[in-house]
Amino acid sequence: MPLLSLLLNIVWLVCGGLVMALGWVVAGIIMALTIVGLPWTRAAFSIARYSLLPFGHRIVPRSAWTGHEDLGTGPLGTLGNLIWLVLAGWWLALGHLGAALLCAVTIIGLPFAWAHLKLAGLALWPVGRMVVPNDAAPAYSPRWR
Repeated sequence: MPLLSLLLNIVWLVCGGLVMALGWVVAGIIMALTIVGLPWTRAAFSIARYSLLPFGHRIVPRSAWTGHEDLGTGPLGTLGNLIWLVLAGWWLALGHLGAALLCAVTIIGLPFAWAHLKLAGLALWPVGRMVVPNDAAPAYSPRWR
């Protein structure tokens, strides 16, 4: 991990990253306990790891990364995202929005506020996305950076 990413990740933990990563872990545990939510459990834990140390990684559409559509990137993925949104996505997104507002109060916190906003969007619609290292991810549209 480059030095700048390491420093940003250390400050990130204090700026709400640790709390929100725990929120993602709780969401994953709740999904696993419900049995119905098992398809979202692995994704929640993967995003928990990303929300713990986001700098140096990015979220990309899985279909763009793999080069083909799969079960989670088509109509069933949309249905999965709608179910996730109702069960857990909205409260994780609200947590990230609250953390973004707190971080945006200072100039130093603006990059962390932006990271929380990106995670809030991911919290609403995570199915069909994947976390990849920045150096391994080809440059897609700026929307996915």
